[in-house]
Amino acid sequence: MQVGNRQIVVAADADAQARLAAQRLIARIALHHDRPAICLTGGSGPQRMFELLATEFEDRIRWARVHWFISDERVVSFDDPLSNMGTAKRVLLDGRAPAANIHPIPTSQGADPGQVARDYERELQSFYGSTKLDTARPLFDLVLGGVGPDGHTASLFPGWPQLAIRDRWTAGVDKAHVEPFVPRVTLTFPALASCSEMLFLVHGASKRGIVERVLAGEDLPAGKARSNGETVWLITEDALPESVRDR
Repeated sequence: MQVGNRQIVVAADADAQARLAAQRLIARIALHHDRPAICLTGGSGPQRMFELLATEFEDRIRWARVHWFISDERVVSFDDPLSNMGTAKRVLLDGRAPAANIHPIPTSQGADPGQVARDYERELQSFYGSTKLDTARPLFDLVLGGVGPDGHTASLFPGWPQLAIRDRWTAGVDKAHVEPFVPRVTLTFPALASCSEMLFLVHGASKRGIVERVLAGEDLPAGKARSNGETVWLITEDALPESVRDR
């Protein structure tokens, strides 16, 4: 179904969602035969998909070609359980993706979020080959996203100044809006939008209320995050609001 300029895809449960998400990711990689770029996300949303990609679907990815990025990161060391890319590496990337193809946000305990953001922006621009984003040439083939209980996505929190940034690809966040209350570094809306597909993964009955608010058009970051290409919300049955179900 279509809600605004978003495509809504409903999965029976979290396992079905993970399978559909894995298949969409693999399809996007296959469409880019040169150097596919996938932007991962943290949180619980992609974990089952990571497990499937690392096991059942492992042979369907040409690991030597794909480059892996992350939409946001907590300013902690990579071996900290709070590290988004650290988790992705342990579950999915280690032993499969070449080290040179993994592009973590270069955080460390106590690092300055603003400086880390500038360093990651330079890495993204080096990979892209320009300091200016071109809507005709996406930075990423696929950006994975999620929605927090307050409507945040990546580390773009409601009412915070990072939402207004249009001239930078990354931003430091001195303090998170939700737990864990540690500094963050996040991609900005323009960088997130520079993709062929933005795929939101939302599951669990606890997310039903915030999904309804976002899809109703409330002014929330997850509602503002759109791809210049295709924006898809892959939602489990238990997270789907009745107001959307009845459309």
